Amino acid sequence: MPSPFDQSTYQVRLEWGTAGLARLAPTDIVVVVDVLRFSSTVIDAVVSGTEVVLAEAERWSRNGAAVAAAAAPDATVLIGGVRNASAVARAVQTLQERRQARTSVAIIAAGEADAQGTLRFAVEDQLGAGAIVLALSDRGIDHTAPDAAVAAEGFRALQGALRHMIGASGSGRELAGGVEATTRIEAAGLVPTSTTDAAALDAVDVVPVLRAGAFVPFA
Repeated sequence: MPSPFDQSTYQVRLEWGTAGLARLAPTDIVVVVDVLRFSSTVIDAVVSGTEVVLAEAERWSRNGAAVAAAAAPDATVLIGGVRNASAVARAVQTLQERRQARTSVAIIAAGEADAQGTLRFAVEDQLGAGAIVLALSDRGIDHTAPDAAVAAEGFRALQGALRHMIGASGSGRELAGGVEATTRIEAAGLVPTSTTDAAALDAVDVVPVLRAGAFVPFA
C-alpha cells in the first residue's frame, strides 16, 4: 500500500531535503531548489559557460548538492530557483513531450541543515519552489500535491516582495554577516550569487541538468 506521504497520486510533488526526497515515490524528474546559494550559484556558473562537477559542489554546499547526489540515477536532475523558474517549467514540459508520457516531478526544497544535519524551513526555498510550481501550472502541468499548491499560492501572493522577503530571511541575514561557504565557493573558482540576484525572478533562461556527474545546460 502506498504511503500517504509519498504524493504518488500527484504529478507535481514537493518535499524538503534528502529525507523528503526519500519519502516521495520514485519520480521522473527531480528539481533541486536551494536559492541561497547552491541553486543560484550553479545556475549562474552554467550561464557563464562553466560546468559544475557535483562531487566538487558537495564540498561547498551542504544542502542542495546533497539532494542532487541523493536523487535516483534514473531520474533527470534539474537545478531551479527564483532566477530560472519559467525556464525550469519549460524544460519539464520538453522532457514530458520527449517521453510521450505523463512525467512526474519532485521539487525538493533543500532547506538549511546545520552541522548536525538538522533541517530547518527556509523562506527562500519555499518561494523558489513555489515559483516553479506556478510556472508549471501556467504550462498546464497542474496536477499538484497540496504541499506544492500551497507553495505556489504563497509565491503568487508574495512575488511582489521577493527581494525583501529573501533578503530579510534568516538565510539572507546570515549571508549578509558573512559565512564560510562563501570562501569555499570562491576557492572552487565560482562567483557566489548575491542575495539580491537570487531574488530576481526569471533573470536567466538556462536550466542546469546533471549529466555524467556535472551540471551543464539543459538542451
